[in-house]
This record gives sequence, C-alpha cells and structure tokens, in this order.
Amino acid sequence: MVTRQEVADRAGVSVAVVSYVLNNRKIVKEETKLRVQEAIRELGYRPNQIARSLKTKKTQQIAVLIHYIGNPFEAGLLLHIETTAKLHGYFVFVQTYESDREEDLRALLMGRVDGVLLLGQSFSQETFEYFSALEVPIVSVMQPSDWDGGKRNNTPYVDIEWLPNMSSLLSHLRQQGHEKIAFMTVGGNNLHYAVRYHAFCEGMRLECLDLNGSASRILDGSGRFEQARAVLGRLLDDVVGAHLDFTAIVCANDLMAAGCLAACHERGIRVPHDLAIAGCENILMSSQLSPAITAIDYPRQLAGEAAMNMLFDRMNGFKTDPILLSGSLIVRGSTSSDE
Repeated sequence: MVTRQEVADRAGVSVAVVSYVLNNRKIVKEETKLRVQEAIRELGYRPNQIARSLKTKKTQQIAVLIHYIGNPFEAGLLLHIETTAKLHGYFVFVQTYESDREEDLRALLMGRVDGVLLLGQSFSQETFEYFSALEVPIVSVMQPSDWDGGKRNNTPYVDIEWLPNMSSLLSHLRQQGHEKIAFMTVGGNNLHYAVRYHAFCEGMRLECLDLNGSASRILDGSGRFEQARAVLGRLLDDVVGAHLDFTAIVCANDLMAAGCLAACHERGIRVPHDLAIAGCENILMSSQLSPAITAIDYPRQLAGEAAMNMLFDRMNGFKTDPILLSGSLIVRGSTSSDE
C-alpha cells in the first residue's frame, strides 16, 4: 500500500504539504499542488477514508443531483465533476432530484455528504436552510431560476453568459431571414431552463424581433427527445396545408432540438428551408445529425471543474462569487443552407 510519505518523497515536499493538498487547503502554491497531484496519480495513492473520516469528521462524499441521466449534456458534466472530485480524494454520490421528495432527500443525505452540487435545481427555502444548518454547502452548475415567486436562496453557481450567446444566435437567425422564432422549453419557472427562456425573450427584444403573440410560439418539450418530437409533430399535423406561425425554433436543450429534427424528417419538412432548428448545449449528437444542429456551445469541462472547485472552496470556509463562462455559437446546417 502506498503511503503518504512515499507521495511526499516523489513530489519533493513534506507529508504536511501532501495533507494540505488532499484537504484542498489554499496555502499551497499552485505549482506545488500540481506536483503533489501528479505524484498521487503516478503512485496510485488512495487515502484511508475510514481513518480520515474519523479524524476530520468528513465523509469524503459529494452528492450530485441530476434531472435526467439519459441527457448526454448532464452525463458530460458528471464526467468532469467526478474527475475533479477524485483529484481531491472525494467520491460522487448521484441522485435524481424530484421536487416533491425533498423531505426524503434531506433524510437520505443527512450525515452522508460534505457538500451538494446541483444541476440548476431550485431547492425550497426549507431545504436550503436545512443544509445550511448542517454546514453542508451547496453549489450549482447552471444558475437556479430567479423566477420562483421571489423565494431566492442565493445558491452560488457556475453558468455561461446566456444573454450575449442567445443574442448571437437570434442575430444569426435574423440574418437568415427569420422574424418569427419559437422557443421550446420545459414548463415551470423554478427550473434552470427559465433562465434560458428569459435570455431568449430579452434577446428577441434587443434584436428587434417580433414577440407579439409569442405565447403560441412557446412550446413545452419536457426536456426529452421523445416529448419534443411528439409536441412539434402534433403541431405540424394540425397545420397541414397551412404554415406554422414561426420559421425557426430555438430549443432550451439539444435533446429537444434533435426531437424537433426527427419530427420534421418524419413529415417531409425540410430543415432549414422550411424550418430552422437550434439548440443550447452542443452535445456530440448535435454535430452528427443530418443536418447537423446549430447550437450554443456550453463548455462542460470548464463548468464541471469550476463548480467542484467552488464547492471545495465553500467547504473550506471561503466565500465565492458566481462564475460566468463565455460560451460560443456553433453554426451548422440546421439553420444555414451554406453549411
């Protein structure tokens, strides 16, 4: 079994410095920290978690709450979250979040985790205060919605700057001749998709695009491929011989964009000639479809790593500010016939 002393010898530091790195103490220089982490990887060092937990009163576990494990976007985030957690000697406990089972969730996680990482969920104030009383910090990848009846819990978060990215997408669609643009989201103002929806509305206003009668152009695809295909499919079936009142649709996630594309293929609707389609995450699937889907690129690796490091900072008593990453627009054939 590899010892902490052997790690220290390999990295050329003291055993105390190795302990500081394992406990994510900020007093270690970045260069030294990287050297210690490299020695840990090379030697395959694994801390004695039982002894460590007894000494530090820490579980060495992080809970990550997901919406839908079948979404490649969430799976990609989890990959980078877990990789970063492992570097700090932590295990990741994954649980599907259901808003109507928060009481069960509180009982499940009590005494079992040192921190909670959300994927944009909005905890009730009761749950937020519960974890706060236990000194279990909470961080979110993706900004929890501010449109939850005013009951903000000020969860620190990592996200992208949605308004400039959405404006870039809408500007591109306008340049392609689209004036009436629909948005497919997931119902409920307490989900992170509401942040993307409000960025869409503000972007439409800034780009001087038509929002009149927009209620009929807001669709609910439930965040899933199958539901999005069915929702747009029914709408297309209802307007046989007529025209939709929009020529482009922006979907709050890429699974729904793929579902919309499937509905169009099944009915002979040409994309992008008859209907342009765009997504908001840029999962691998989006680049492999025909036509490939235009999307706002969400830097999952940067977001996952930044959120885990923010959570470790809060676990060590440091205050943190929201982190907004840049994102970018990837134009493909689903919105431009030139691609």
